[in-house]
Amino acid sequence: MASPTLDPELITTAWRRLRAGQGPFTPHPPQPIVDALVATVLSQHTSDINSGRAFAQLKARFPTWEQVADAPADEVADAIRCGGIAYQKARRIQRILLTVEEREGAITLDRLNDLGDEAVESYLTSLPGVGPKTAACVLVFSMGRNAFPVDTHVHRLATRLGWIAEGTTAEQAHRLLTPYVPPEIRYDLHVALITHGRTTCRARQPLCGDCALQDLCPSLRECPP
Repeated sequence: MASPTLDPELITTAWRRLRAGQGPFTPHPPQPIVDALVATVLSQHTSDINSGRAFAQLKARFPTWEQVADAPADEVADAIRCGGIAYQKARRIQRILLTVEEREGAITLDRLNDLGDEAVESYLTSLPGVGPKTAACVLVFSMGRNAFPVDTHVHRLATRLGWIAEGTTAEQAHRLLTPYVPPEIRYDLHVALITHGRTTCRARQPLCGDCALQDLCPSLRECPP
């Protein structure tokens, strides 16, 4: 269940403070839908630098998605090795690509641009291994829609800030938080929370004394001095 303190004004206040400290928001250049989908799979359980390298190496070795889908899994895994858990990601990517090809007749999802957000999310989450977070990333980063991805950092900060209850899963958090985050700041807030989670509200040894959200954070008393 969502915390009683969860409301759009509180979230907007947190966003304004984070953005004031981090500087202007710069969106990422949009990618084709399939590219964004694969890139999001590669981003799991690794850094942005390593996932970016893995994506670049995958595209360099296999210029088309059809080649990725048809290649031996070991070769795909070798191309994305720097992104971690390479064989698992390779198999997941290939299953996604083959499913898209079977449904669409080609490995393209451009037609999703003509669908509403709920229809796009429903389609994407019906693909093998694609959950709400991955679907939300595609909606935001590729399609420019007002989705709110809940990754590890966003989930941790939302819990510490009392926006969601302790023990809320990432999938539950996605459903609970999105309606309360004003649509026009969802992309920006997602990025701001990730930056804050990496630099200040870290998983271990959070720098609570440097946090711009101290008075909004019920978890502050739990931080080490």
